[in-house]
Amino acid sequence: MQKIISFGIPCYNSADYMDHCISSIVYGSGQAEDIQVVIVDDGSTKDDTFGKAQAWQERHPSIVKVVHQDNGGHGVAVMKGLEQADGIYYKVVDSDDWLDASALRVLIDKLREFVRMELRVDLVVTNYVYEHVEDGKQVPVDYGFALRKDRIMGWDKIGHFNLAQNLLMHALTYRTDVLRDGGVPMPAHTFYVDNIYAYVPLPRCKTLYYLDVDLYRYFIGREDQSVNESVMVSRIDQQLRITRIMMHAYHLYDDVESPKLRSYMVGYFTLMMAVCSIFSKLSDKPDAMDNLNALWEELKEFDPRMYRRARKGFVGIGTNLPGKGGVKTTLWIYRMAQKLFKFN
Repeated sequence: MQKIISFGIPCYNSADYMDHCISSIVYGSGQAEDIQVVIVDDGSTKDDTFGKAQAWQERHPSIVKVVHQDNGGHGVAVMKGLEQADGIYYKVVDSDDWLDASALRVLIDKLREFVRMELRVDLVVTNYVYEHVEDGKQVPVDYGFALRKDRIMGWDKIGHFNLAQNLLMHALTYRTDVLRDGGVPMPAHTFYVDNIYAYVPLPRCKTLYYLDVDLYRYFIGREDQSVNESVMVSRIDQQLRITRIMMHAYHLYDDVESPKLRSYMVGYFTLMMAVCSIFSKLSDKPDAMDNLNALWEELKEFDPRMYRRARKGFVGIGTNLPGKGGVKTTLWIYRMAQKLFKFN
């Protein structure tokens, strides 16, 4: 049977929470035979992640496929899942997150419709929900006003994305061939690769569809989580590495034909540079600011127009104010945004 969608689940020492993730897909779909769950054990060493994955495969051999690899990091595991995927579409679900059952069935039915009607849709966008462990609050992120609901469109039909509406990995379901054709440059042993995954393939997507359902439940608040602020500050070198890869992926003003897609991608890249600026200022590493300044200089040389947009616009100015007072103001702005949007 042709698999309509493959869900890639990268797992690394995930035994404590992976069952919830996997069951939300297998049972949330009604054990649909035309879906596939690819569990990638990324060289787990501290628990029985691989054994748990194998147990799922034994119980549901027509749905679940298990792959083991030496530890390569999140990005390598995502790409291993893609390599093993049999589905027409591919979606990544991190092992500590889960999918809403009713929304999942709506998505699967829509994908079946596309295939049955021979409609080429390269990217399906759905909503996601921040699930905060500390206070139990749920913060949904949707794409109202930015995207028209329930219609196939090109990038020329999109609207304006506000600061909270970036197309993060949690929101994206790509056609598998879009990801394979041209590849996705995911470095090994590096966090925050989801930004590359949500950015580099976009110009290859000629058609997209917004399905207004709260599908992805993004667990946030675990102390060792990669988006925990203290963890992000300690990994500022990896944040800079990811942003540098995104920088060199495109000369946005030359390589991206659609003006609206170009505007969105410039905005996304600008926020990535802002994140680098903020967490470099929070870092106590002696070379943090030197490395940040080197990144800005590299961008200026690589593409002056991208540099001007990222550095001289409102976001760039607000996150790079000069002097000690400027740093304090920048961090105050960041704290206010953190409280407003509850992003980590």
